[in-house]
Amino acid sequence: MGQIGYEDFAKVDIRVGRVVSADEFPQARKPAYKLRIDFGSPLGVKNSSAQITKYYDPQDLVGKLVLAVVNFPPRQIATFFSEVLTLGVILGEGDICLVHPDRDVPLGSPIR
Repeated sequence: MGQIGYEDFAKVDIRVGRVVSADEFPQARKPAYKLRIDFGSPLGVKNSSAQITKYYDPQDLVGKLVLAVVNFPPRQIATFFSEVLTLGVILGEGDICLVHPDRDVPLGSPIR
């Protein structure tokens, strides 16, 4: 992996959001959930397709704080537009563990 400067990293807008709904996404090529994540004002609620089915059940995701990149362009996955990239640690093929704050923090808080 090549090095990047801090200026490059600073262009990535990572924010804290709270999952408000999580649904099965059978149309996705790889197992995934359709998430609706609230980032507070002014971002509001955004959609995300997340391949986190190995360690999480949809009902357990609701209310969970997550981190997401909010300034990527929307990406169409099957019939769904994913507006943000929910961040996780890749442990193996299909093994993704969410990255999240260890305490309650304001929605929309930036990560640096």
